[in-house]
Amino acid sequence: MWLEFAIKTLVSLAPVVVFLVVLLQLDSYKLVRFRLVLSVLLGGALLAMLAYAINGYAINVLKIDFTPYSLYVAPVIEETLKALAIVLLFRTNRIGFAIDAIILGFAVGTGFALLENLYYLNTLMGAGWGDWVMRGLGTAIMHGGTAAIFAALSHRLTSRRDTPAFYLFLPGLIVAALLHGIFNHFPGNPLVSVIPVLLVMPVSFFVLFQKSEHAIHTWLVSDIESHEELLHRLESGHLPETDSGRSLLALAQKLEAEIFTYVFDYLRVHTELVLRAEAILLSREQGIEITIDVDVHDGFIRLHTLERVIGRTTLLTLRPHLHFTRLELWELYQLEERSRRIPAAHQHPWFEPASAAKMHI
Repeated sequence: MWLEFAIKTLVSLAPVVVFLVVLLQLDSYKLVRFRLVLSVLLGGALLAMLAYAINGYAINVLKIDFTPYSLYVAPVIEETLKALAIVLLFRTNRIGFAIDAIILGFAVGTGFALLENLYYLNTLMGAGWGDWVMRGLGTAIMHGGTAAIFAALSHRLTSRRDTPAFYLFLPGLIVAALLHGIFNHFPGNPLVSVIPVLLVMPVSFFVLFQKSEHAIHTWLVSDIESHEELLHRLESGHLPETDSGRSLLALAQKLEAEIFTYVFDYLRVHTELVLRAEAILLSREQGIEITIDVDVHDGFIRLHTLERVIGRTTLLTLRPHLHFTRLELWELYQLEERSRRIPAAHQHPWFEPASAAKMHI
């Protein structure tokens, strides 16, 4: 009895966890922290509890049979809940590259699937082996896979924006809900539902990982070059000769000279820190770990001081013209997290902008 229960537990829970571990091992950059993965797993489990409550309420309100509900309503509710968790990860700069999106998306689905299967283990003790194979190798992997697909598609649509609009997440949600609904159309046929999941998702994710790692390298090299050029112009006291630079120049006429001096310095410090973060990522790709020094910590103190002096209203006005991408903000988040372990060299709340004397407007 207990042995049979233990084996059923293993069959229903282990495959999706193993799949997640494999995804983590495939990530050569190792940018997703294990602590974050655990937090996301817990979040996914809490979402499964919320989904159970919402589904129970909705099926009573809608007064439809369980089968049509599981085919057309439940997939939308469950994928929306998982998507909200992933959107939160995007909005808080926890996701940078497509690899991170796939891993953390799958982790949300894994947490969801683990709690759902634990519930069914407790309530359907007498279910046959086919049911547990179906739930472990099919349903659980499906939950992780649809969340990962949502995250990957959303990453592609939002990577070049600093604060992605919510409508950019809709295509991924539609695809995830459709795939979930299609899977639910074959509840009694493990061969039709499980085998495609086991064949398609591992191969798809492996191909995505390979393409993503190549894209990361290409993007890093290109972005470092453009940021080095931008920093050279800023250090010489000039704005870039682009639409963004011309827009900032026009806005300079509407701001106090001192405030715009701080804006100029803010842009320079931001660029310096992004360049440092990109250099660390490129070195990590080559197997070299760069130590973060105290200048990085001081750089973030300066950046946040400038933000306070410039003011939230002015920054919100300027932000569309600064063209910071979500990837840049993610790079800064990652770098700042690591720099917090270093004591600051400067404890002064304010110091004059280094570029103030040589800026040309």
